[in-house]
Amino acid sequence: MNRVVLSFLAVFALATKLFAGGWAIITLNDFPDYAVAGKPINLTFAVRQHGRTLLGGLRPTIRATTAGGLIKATAKVTPAAPRGEYSAALVLPQQGDWTITITSGFNDNSITLPTLKVIAPETPEPAPFSPATRGVRLFTAKGCVGCHRHVEVNPGRGTELGPDLTGKRFPQDYLKQFLADPGIKPVEMPNLNLKPDEIEALAAFINKSFTKQAR
Repeated sequence: MNRVVLSFLAVFALATKLFAGGWAIITLNDFPDYAVAGKPINLTFAVRQHGRTLLGGLRPTIRATTAGGLIKATAKVTPAAPRGEYSAALVLPQQGDWTITITSGFNDNSITLPTLKVIAPETPEPAPFSPATRGVRLFTAKGCVGCHRHVEVNPGRGTELGPDLTGKRFPQDYLKQFLADPGIKPVEMPNLNLKPDEIEALAAFINKSFTKQAR
């Protein structure tokens, strides 16, 4: 098969995928700061085609691994209400740092969440994250990485879908209002029904200088 035919097939495959609406964003309802070994954590998430349209009828999967992939855990995912949302009870059996990946079941769309610390039962809770550090984690968990680039989270991603937020600062009150209700501007961004503390965290992260490290 010559190069011309191979190039045509590659372009055709890409065009077919795009025509079929081949990308989606996974948005997690809640992402805990930590988990307790052996205790289920509820992960409820939505799959949004082109970042907006909720997709039902999918078969998502959840897989978690420790550092080096030495220990693995999975969870059964079931549809939730409303249509386009899914839920799973994930049990992480051992303390340590775990990486959780959610695969949407829509083409090859997936998301790898920030590392989740798992503590042993009956041990003290970890120190809480600062708002800005929690905002870094939510930037991934809430699906912001699907449309926006930020050098602290996804430095290699382009910004063809939404503005690059690296180093950007916005009036704090306005940014919080926008995160609470993106409909105040004519933009293609869904309302994720963010909680007040999530809005505070995301605003703290977006508005901090990216040259500084959050504590």
